Amino acid sequence: MEIKFKYTPDQIELVKATASRDRNVAYEAQAALAKLISPVLAQVINQAPVLGNLFTDIPYNADDNVSLPLDLYYDVTDEDYVEVWSQTQAGGLPTSTVQPTMSEMKVQTYPLNTAVSWDRKYAAKSRLDVVAKSFSRVAQEILLKQNKMSANVIMTSLANATTNSVRHVQRANLAGSFVLADLNELLTLAKRILTSWYGGTPAGGRGKGITDLIVSPEIVEKIRAMAYNPINTAAAPYASSLKDSIVAPDELRMKIFNSAGIPEFYGISIMEFNEFGVGRSANTVFDVAAASTAYSRPDGSTGSAVFAGATTEILVGIDRTRDSLLRPVAVDEDDGVFVLSVDDQWSIRQGKIGYWGGLEEGRLCIDNRALVGKIV
Repeated sequence: MEIKFKYTPDQIELVKATASRDRNVAYEAQAALAKLISPVLAQVINQAPVLGNLFTDIPYNADDNVSLPLDLYYDVTDEDYVEVWSQTQAGGLPTSTVQPTMSEMKVQTYPLNTAVSWDRKYAAKSRLDVVAKSFSRVAQEILLKQNKMSANVIMTSLANATTNSVRHVQRANLAGSFVLADLNELLTLAKRILTSWYGGTPAGGRGKGITDLIVSPEIVEKIRAMAYNPINTAAAPYASSLKDSIVAPDELRMKIFNSAGIPEFYGISIMEFNEFGVGRSANTVFDVAAASTAYSRPDGSTGSAVFAGATTEILVGIDRTRDSLLRPVAVDEDDGVFVLSVDDQWSIRQGKIGYWGGLEEGRLCIDNRALVGKIV
């Protein structure tokens, strides 16, 4: 992710004017540059391939208090109550709030701010590359914070999710292995969780239950390995030597072999995140959220154990056709979503030009039935 200027005469003159020794001219140019770059930063942040963009935006007026009418998001449930996971401050621990479906839920949002500065000499010499990279750093810092907030909500919701006494997280059949059988069982789990309001089949089938699979590079490696490794997991009456040598159909193997990137598999979009995997940040968040919860294999009775983030990893399946992960975001009538302002703490004597800014948002999961997980 990188922001670049076009090196047009207008942009060169604007950046150069920000270093003017006339304080009024410099401030006007700096404010104009902030007005120019604010919508660009907002667009870059919204399009970046990060966990935060799995959430659906709910824009609201910056001076308003955002709320959600839950009855518009839910059908009738067994007890007419829903469990909503959210966090009240940046970096805070997500908490569960039990709400009646026929209620207006107030959502507490929080600011995400950042600041950057550079020497005036770079602007005076029209070094647009330095200015552009500084603004790229602004977007990166906001994205880093958003990623942490998003991982907290998603992983905490998933770790504690239970529907009809069935946990949303299963263990793989074989520790350290991910094969077609594991993905197939995950699809079945999602189907059992995503039922109609009376526990039956949803109208129209409501899709496949999983639209996207968020995995680590190591899991993508295991998917690629299906092109040449055995995949069968059937037990007796097949002899071990026979069943362990059964491979995927040639057509599937060739498809995997020819598409090393694996953007889609089994009709499910594969999203590869470096934050996932043993010892990685998202894995650690799930480990903390899971605490002493024991997860078993799909049969519900074998392999039950507490999640160990140092040796195992979690992959997450999401149904993005459902309104589950929401992000209320404040929209300023003048500046839009991302508000960038001139940092007036710098004087001409200090030889710096600075900006500070950010946005106000909230993260919440109002329906954890859209989340399933597999421990590998």
